[in-house]
Amino acid sequence: MPHNPHATFTVDSAVELAVIERSGFVESRHIGSAVVLSGDGSVVTELGDIRTPLYPRSALKPLQALAAMQSGVPLRGAQVALACGSHVGSLDHMDVVEGMLKAAGVREDQLQCPAAWPQDETARNWLVRSEKGKSKLAFNCSGKHAAFLWACTENGWDTHSYLEPNHPLQQRVRSVIEEYSGEKIAHLGIDGCGAPVAAISLTGLARAYSMLAKAPGDKNSNARAATITTSMLDYPWAVQGRGEANTIVMDELGIIAKIGAEGVLAMATPQGVSVAIKMLDGNLRATSLVGLTLLAAVGAVDIPGVSSVLEKVVAPVMGGSHEVGKIRLGPAVSALLD
Repeated sequence: MPHNPHATFTVDSAVELAVIERSGFVESRHIGSAVVLSGDGSVVTELGDIRTPLYPRSALKPLQALAAMQSGVPLRGAQVALACGSHVGSLDHMDVVEGMLKAAGVREDQLQCPAAWPQDETARNWLVRSEKGKSKLAFNCSGKHAAFLWACTENGWDTHSYLEPNHPLQQRVRSVIEEYSGEKIAHLGIDGCGAPVAAISLTGLARAYSMLAKAPGDKNSNARAATITTSMLDYPWAVQGRGEANTIVMDELGIIAKIGAEGVLAMATPQGVSVAIKMLDGNLRATSLVGLTLLAAVGAVDIPGVSSVLEKVVAPVMGGSHEVGKIRLGPAVSALLD
């Protein structure tokens, strides 16, 4: 049966990656696909359909940030990590974005991402108390958008149309995605923040993360790609937020990790062993468990370290104030640990 060019893979071509167990009863099932690549780019683990295109959503941000840097944006340190990030809108996050806008010579109202309340409670309370209301700085993609605007001012490009697919910046973004994924973009849509979002396969996404993760240790790699990876690992709080899953994984395991909306996660070790996951129901809650288990199953990460991290990033199933269940691996994943 030929693949529908306007749809991702189906349940029939996916596997059960995780289940939610409450009081000894399996309440929900997470169906999806996952792939693990070795450092040389070959497929080590294949669960479900890893070749049909999907939208990686915010998992593409490191590549979008790389395109901005290749357009001359002099991002440094936490600015790089924030451009790659889906942040919770803390006061620190908003401060960094504000600094990027100032350096670019643009205003907050030129950001074309929506205004939002921060996920971060302290920042939200501050915006409420100060009667400032929702802020574009607090939107989780504001770092990416600030880098996009900065690329425009560095090159004399139009700042009003920076999200249009034919804008010089977005053309460069597509070029970077195709270079690092090793694939032609299958479909181009619009992301939740208004930016173009490219459809590639799970294998292509894992390949891109493998290349990024290896860049710091490869003297022949793109220096800006190396900066992307080292900055994500040096400033993991800027990529998501203190206490958040991606930040904890990067901080404690030294591997790059990035979620994407609708159930996507990509991770890679410094040796370039990478994993990419797509949950068909769009839920992210089991992705860290599945991704880290798949890396541990091929010996790419330290199992005691992974166990310690999973205790912090996998939410328990609660009954009132008591834990009554857990997120468990699906049989296709747990079988790899035998």
